Amino acid sequence: MLVFATSDKGGTGRSVTCANLAYRRALAGDNVAYVDFDFGSPTAATVFAVGSAMSEATDNGVHSYLQGRVAESARLDVWSLSERNGLRSSLLGAGRLCLVPGDPGGGEFPADEAVTDRCAELLLALEEEFAVTIVDLSAGRSYAIDIALRTTARPAFREVVTRWLVFHRWTRQHVEATAALVQDERGILRSGAHRGHDPEELARRIRYVRAAVPVPGSVAWTGMRVEQTRWLEAFDAELTRRAGKLGLGRTATLGTVPLDPVLQWSEQLLTDEDVLMPPIANPETVQAFRDLADALKDDARWETL
Repeated sequence: MLVFATSDKGGTGRSVTCANLAYRRALAGDNVAYVDFDFGSPTAATVFAVGSAMSEATDNGVHSYLQGRVAESARLDVWSLSERNGLRSSLLGAGRLCLVPGDPGGGEFPADEAVTDRCAELLLALEEEFAVTIVDLSAGRSYAIDIALRTTARPAFREVVTRWLVFHRWTRQHVEATAALVQDERGILRSGAHRGHDPEELARRIRYVRAAVPVPGSVAWTGMRVEQTRWLEAFDAELTRRAGKLGLGRTATLGTVPLDPVLQWSEQLLTDEDVLMPPIANPETVQAFRDLADALKDDARWETL
């Protein structure tokens, strides 16, 4: 399974959520690869806490591979290289967790046939080796999205299970921008059709993830005045109606990640220990990652809209 993750804007929590999805799928027994395809800001190594190992993989990441400067992209085994001891405390029955990093300081570059050829070779090799490959794309209408669409339109990918996650924060601006990213003239659906995708089939492969959502009764609401609480509840209801009209409603949404101080301040993997010893993370956030990881492979959640 190939899972492409994108967002219209940066700061949606896309990368940290995808890293936690990869972590949860690996804990469930899947062999998982995470490809840092964010050309503008490839920072997944920080989330996985493999910064020291990453320093040895400089100029050997996805950017260099796609542009033909190296024969193979670096691969980092998270379990053995992570600097967080807590990541290795619950590995009984876990699958592999591999980071395919981007080049630090790498930038955007357009696709051509040679780039698409190398991308296809990389993704097909990962698809054969791993049960789930999560490809974290750049935000916005990027070259990274174009490369992904070009590559997966090829006949070799017709039998590959391909899914798209589009992330947004729970604000009016983000909801409207996300709908445009998918649906407008230069959006994913029409760009995909231009590259050879069936737009209806591509639409069936897209689900949305709401990130940093304040949940009534949660810690984020603590200390608010009654008037603020009522206003937030009313605005949440109005935003829910707006999202539904734009095609980002409940059935099109794969999951919701609550606003969590740990993720806001320290973009990291959340282990079960983080809600226990000491309880720095909210249990609702960890459960949201578990639910998303389950929904990612639940075919019934992807069959209809």
